[in-house]
Amino acid sequence: MTFTKVSALSVCSALLISCAQDAPEPVDLALTHVTVIDAVNPIRRNQTVLIDDGRIINIVDSDTGPETLATEQIDASRQFVIPGLWDFHVHFTFDKRFTDAMAGLFLYHGITNVRDTGGLLEDLLPVVDTLRSAGSNAPNIWYSGPLLDGKDVVYDGVNFPGLGIANPTPEVARANIAEIHAAGASFLKIYEMVTPEVFAAIVDEAGARNLPIDGHVPLSMRARDVAPQVQSLEHLRNYEMDCVEDPELWLATRQAELANVANEPGNVLRSRLHTLQRLTAITNEDPAVCAETTEALKATITVPTLRMNSMDLNVPFDRDDFDQAMDLIPASVSAEWCDARDALAASEEPVDTTFAEWSLRRTGELHAAGAPIAAGTDTPIGWSIPGYSLHTELEQYVEVGMTPLEALHSATVKPAEFFGLENEMGQIKAGFLADAVLLSANPMDDIRNTRSIEAVIHQGNLLPRAHLNQLVTP
Repeated sequence: MTFTKVSALSVCSALLISCAQDAPEPVDLALTHVTVIDAVNPIRRNQTVLIDDGRIINIVDSDTGPETLATEQIDASRQFVIPGLWDFHVHFTFDKRFTDAMAGLFLYHGITNVRDTGGLLEDLLPVVDTLRSAGSNAPNIWYSGPLLDGKDVVYDGVNFPGLGIANPTPEVARANIAEIHAAGASFLKIYEMVTPEVFAAIVDEAGARNLPIDGHVPLSMRARDVAPQVQSLEHLRNYEMDCVEDPELWLATRQAELANVANEPGNVLRSRLHTLQRLTAITNEDPAVCAETTEALKATITVPTLRMNSMDLNVPFDRDDFDQAMDLIPASVSAEWCDARDALAASEEPVDTTFAEWSLRRTGELHAAGAPIAAGTDTPIGWSIPGYSLHTELEQYVEVGMTPLEALHSATVKPAEFFGLENEMGQIKAGFLADAVLLSANPMDDIRNTRSIEAVIHQGNLLPRAHLNQLVTP
């Protein structure tokens, strides 16, 4: 047997090469010593969250877990990480003064995913392209395209902003849906003026195309008949009309008016029907009938938009931090809203809070009955600051009976379930997409602590507070 003499330098060089080959590549990001909170798993303290290539790849104990190299490591001691939040009801093109600012405002406030629930394709698709090209500097967006309205269109671009299109017949509805689907929409939005026949065609076409349906309860139908056929419903709209004694008589009255023999604009006709029946229905509620409707509504997701529905009780301008939040919105909008605030303060007209009080009570009842609820705001409608108002929505959910954990569920897990994405979004869990918010205070102690944002992680990229500030710099 022959031995070959090798120099010490050669041995060392060989070992260094071998070690370099065996050493694992560093992950992109590690959050250490953080408390992990989501609405599915138990609270986990003193954890290290490892993120690589846009996903959470592991969560280990910071003291006893294996040491892992990271390109960027954040000591998150005394901080809390939650999943990235959703605003499940937004309109990017409702007020074009807001459109360019909305993406930054959402991320600044911890919203990493949004569902746009109505906009004309010619207006919305360029916005979608801009958001997606911005990568981690804009929230992920899902969109329905235009509101699928009836022969008469509420948001017609003449009397109201252009968000909807006419669907006078089932055939037209099917053709419109084909175009919307081809444009990349990931769900459909049914609006209030459709007939039952058009509604049935939309449901059939959506099923054939595997598209979820969102909507308002059409005025030509009852809430209990609509709920099992769609995946979400907005604003508690027209729920009250299915909570009265003899709801079929109320329905017949609406259907007769919807014939629109006077050829009123869609927004005028809808407003007249609301004036005719909404508050009257609330003041004549039949608890037994309403309980039946509540049971039917458990078949769909309700998006109450409480911060909007309860504005007569909870005026946004009265919040201590609202002026500070307004500093971040476009100046022309801020000036207009300040005028509105001054007009409200000067008004001596009595305010009817019937609908606001009913909305709060009804949401609490739906939650207590086990009806699914998801958090959306209708921003920027009704003095809703993008991002900021989602936190107000969560506060109001807790006020009507949710726990902070249940409120968090409404803004993380439930939206993901609508799109069938609950196995990769909505939790801080290995294998899930790395969208998260780093907080300085525990939201389980007080849901208002979702506002204590230190950083956002979006598409696996860390956006610290300084970066978020730049996204909203005028």
